[in-house]
Amino acid sequence: GLQRAENEQFFLEWQQDLPELSDLEKQSLNEVKAEYLHLSRYQILEPVVKMVVLSPLLRLAGFYQPPFYIASEEEVRISSEDEGTIIRGRIDILVFHPPLWVLVIEAKRADYSLVPAIPQALAYMLADATSAKPVFGFVTNGSEFQFIKLTKQSTPRYALSYTLSLNRGDDLYTVVKVLKHLAGLISNS
Repeated sequence: GLQRAENEQFFLEWQQDLPELSDLEKQSLNEVKAEYLHLSRYQILEPVVKMVVLSPLLRLAGFYQPPFYIASEEEVRISSEDEGTIIRGRIDILVFHPPLWVLVIEAKRADYSLVPAIPQALAYMLADATSAKPVFGFVTNGSEFQFIKLTKQSTPRYALSYTLSLNRGDDLYTVVKVLKHLAGLISNS
């Protein structure tokens, strides 16, 4: 029953009211970009993506500070009501603010497309069936980034941001601005 929201107003959180970054934050992001570009001369596997790109982004966004917590490799089981199918998987990184899942992060190898990570992240997000508030997701392969919003009223609906790229202008700054904005929304709710 999951439906993609067609209304552009459904997921404005990744576009509006984004905070400004300090010069120090921009300098840190420039270092992340330079380190990633250097390391990407060779194949970058998922653990390196998490260490070199994802960890600094989460730190800059404030997800290592109260009121948030981080879990890694959380197992999720989802049962399909239609066919009795059980989907098992592990969330790469789960940022949460008890009892709410704030951000489900699925990191893939640098040479992988984000396309297969999106349904995987949505499946994990749907596992939090008790949440009345939106659940946000974030997928990355280290050089590309995409945000997901899921709401679960009578019919679960989701929307995606457009794909942001480490190699395009100030997109990496935008990624951290969106993460900071989502952190603020959750902290203040």
